[in-house]
Amino acid sequence: MPRLAPDKRIDTARQAGERVTAELLQAWALPRLDEAGDKDSRGRVLIVGGSPEMPGAIILAATAALRSGAGRLRIATCRSIAPHVAVAVPEARVFALPETHAGSIDPRAATELAGYAKQVETILIGPGMIDELGTRTLLEQLLPQLHRAVLVLDAIALSCGMRMEAALARCAAKAILTPHAGEMATILGLDKAAVLGDPPGIVQQAAATLGAVVALKGAATYIAAPDAALYQYLGGNVGLATSGSGDTLAGIVAGLAARGASPIQAAVWGVYLHGEAGNQLAKRMGRIGYLARELLDEIPPLMNRFAQDSSAAH
Repeated sequence: MPRLAPDKRIDTARQAGERVTAELLQAWALPRLDEAGDKDSRGRVLIVGGSPEMPGAIILAATAALRSGAGRLRIATCRSIAPHVAVAVPEARVFALPETHAGSIDPRAATELAGYAKQVETILIGPGMIDELGTRTLLEQLLPQLHRAVLVLDAIALSCGMRMEAALARCAAKAILTPHAGEMATILGLDKAAVLGDPPGIVQQAAATLGAVVALKGAATYIAAPDAALYQYLGGNVGLATSGSGDTLAGIVAGLAARGASPIQAAVWGVYLHGEAGNQLAKRMGRIGYLARELLDEIPPLMNRFAQDSSAAH
């Protein structure tokens, strides 16, 4: 993995970024939807991932994309689980792709996936994928073919050993990355302790180095853009540290980007909605024990609250 060049390092003495609050988002409204529009006008998402061992991850991410307002959903996954995914997410069109013996989407499907990507606004890659070698090979072949859709990378797509800086340089699509500290360390060739020691500095370094929006997940989540914009969200709770939570966040971000939000806006709004969904559940159920899939139903009411506030203001 490439280490950060000295001239790309960011002064870690600068501020930790603007706080992500309801007041910030009220002043940074999501793109308005055309009330007379159809599902295509609300944005199209393609989610690539899944494996026989983890079909649920892609189901969570896919459902989250719809809950955040995307109009049309497509899922590309391993052939052996595609029928089950299609039943679990009946709103989606599901593409059954060839798979490797290790349970990964076969890299030979890259050209087929690139064709599907031309028909959507956002492509999310990573949830539920488990084969590092197969995923790396697939991404190395697919990313140079992406030109139109916003690219969201999550989970193993961030830690499969791919040279991320070089791969994104060959990819014309705007990118959003949603790593946790371990994945961030892998991407940048750093120790995890270095990431945990200065998350705001590291996330800005990553955004500048990769030319992408990066949301570094943690108890405090930091979101940075290549232009040095930096945000911090401190409002979540420990219950969000649960299986499937990251898949849900990635799906929310993908759905918002498909609706027309810029990459940095989609990431900031996605982190906030994800965290506040956890807070709503914590109030009703307790801070520990709610499930990632239960976050999904909280997203539309949270977005609707902003829409009502905006209408009242006008």
